[in-house]
Amino acid sequence: MDVVVVESPAKAKTINKYLGKNYKVLASFGHVRDLPAKDGSVRPDEDFAMSWSVDTASGKRLADIAKAVKDADGLILATDPDREGEAISWHVLEVLKQKRALKDKPVSRVVFN
Repeated sequence: MDVVVVESPAKAKTINKYLGKNYKVLASFGHVRDLPAKDGSVRPDEDFAMSWSVDTASGKRLADIAKAVKDADGLILATDPDREGEAISWHVLEVLKQKRALKDKPVSRVVFN
């Protein structure tokens, strides 16, 4: 089974109907991380390194995604094909790497129109 991550729960429900039981489709509910509105979130002296924060609701969704990925064969990032979707996929992937949920699992990027 592969895990597919989309942005909205409505898309997750629709795409799940087409993909069937070999896929688990989960929604990120939009952005999962943000820069805190405080000094030090962006560090220019460290090649503009950034300290991201995850709010409680996003943390729960990311934990659910990480748990599903640990039991899956692979991860398919299927967020929207715009810059927001790309950012969401990147943030989800970075968090999963930090949580060591991916191990050697393949990661793919697809777009549904």
